[in-house]
Formats: sequence, structure tokens, C-alpha cells
Amino acid sequence: MDSESTEDGVVEGGADAYGSDGDGADEHLIRETEKIAVALGRMFPGLCEVVLHDLRHPDHAIRAIENNLSGRRVGDSATELGLARIADPQYPSVIQNYPNQFPDGRPAKSTSIGIKNAAGEYVAALCLNLDVSVLSPVTLALSNLVATDTEHRDRPLESLRDRTARELRQAVEARAAERAATPRSLSRDDKKALVRQLQRDGYFDSRDAAQTIADLLGVSRATVYNYAK
Repeated sequence: MDSESTEDGVVEGGADAYGSDGDGADEHLIRETEKIAVALGRMFPGLCEVVLHDLRHPDHAIRAIENNLSGRRVGDSATELGLARIADPQYPSVIQNYPNQFPDGRPAKSTSIGIKNAAGEYVAALCLNLDVSVLSPVTLALSNLVATDTEHRDRPLESLRDRTARELRQAVEARAAERAATPRSLSRDDKKALVRQLQRDGYFDSRDAAQTIADLLGVSRATVYNYAK
């Protein structure tokens, strides 16, 4: 590999370990894919193993490996998927999110991407192996964190926003409009029902809410409190 790539640490083991015995275009394609493998691995350190396989050399296919979670090395042989692609150019190019397992038994979620050259032959495969054993406890913790008590799921016990005078006026006028009336022209029973609904909706938590309701309905503040009982 050229000196610039070596300085950037693009390869673990280096492409020159195998020489330049392949077609120049294929080699260029694999070297470019190598950059992607390294970048992906460094984006998810310790979490996702990224492996580049050179399928032109199945006996020592692993060209680069980032976040080594499987214990394999550069120069190790191709996997079953790699051999299947070598044998059949029609084999699926992308196999995504399939269950897998590291040698020590940890569960993994894997994705394998076959790389074809201009002739339609598989020359490489980029494989991602996500260590889901690390994420499982986090998933459980987040699930417990966002869970709510089923006893109070149907109707919220409170509203976490301030009930402004404008909102209160809109609520009162909307309730009156449902009865084709103005707030002041509502019957005593309708006013009482409206006040109790406003109380359930949390409007009484606002400062001066009772006086605002009294002004809108044309009654005294004491009457509003009596209606709310």
C-alpha cells in the first residue's frame, strides 16, 4: 500500500501482505472499500467488528479487521458466506441483520455486503458484526425508564404546562359554543358542569384562574368555587 495509506493506518496488516497479484482495477476497488471498513469501525469502537474479506484469496481472505471481537486475524480464511459468493456470482449481494455469534458465545447481529467488480464477479465482502450483548442491558434499562404505571395510562393525572388566561378563555368559549350560547348565557347547570370540567383539566392550578372564570361566566368567584365542589 502507498505510504500515505500506511501513515493513516488504513490497514491492519496491509494490502502489500499479498502483493499486487490481482487485477489493478479489482485491487483499487478493494483498497477503497478498506477505507470504508476502517471508518465504520472507528465510528463504533468496541461495539461493532468490521471485517473486509478479499475473496480473490479465500484461504487468507481477511484483508482488514477493525474492533476485533471475534479473535480472527488478518490473513485468516473466508467464511461460509464468502465461499458461497465465490462459487455463485448470483448469490445475494447484501444479507442484512442476520443473527450470529462470536466464538465466546456472545450474540451478534451481522450484515454482509458483497463487492463485485465490473465483470460481475465477487472480489470482496464487507462484514459488520454488532455485539448485541453490550446493548441488551441498555435496552432493558431504557425500557424500564420510559415505562409508565398502567393504572393511570387512560387519563393523565396532570398537565405539565401552564394554563394561560388565553387558553382558559378559549376553553370556556368552546364549551359554550357547543351549546350555541355565550359563556354568560349558559344555564346554571351548564356553568357548573363547565367549571368542574375546567377543574379536571387542570385550569384551577393557574394563578387567578377562579377569578378569570368568574368574569367569563358573569358570576362571583365564590360561586365558581361552589360549582367546583
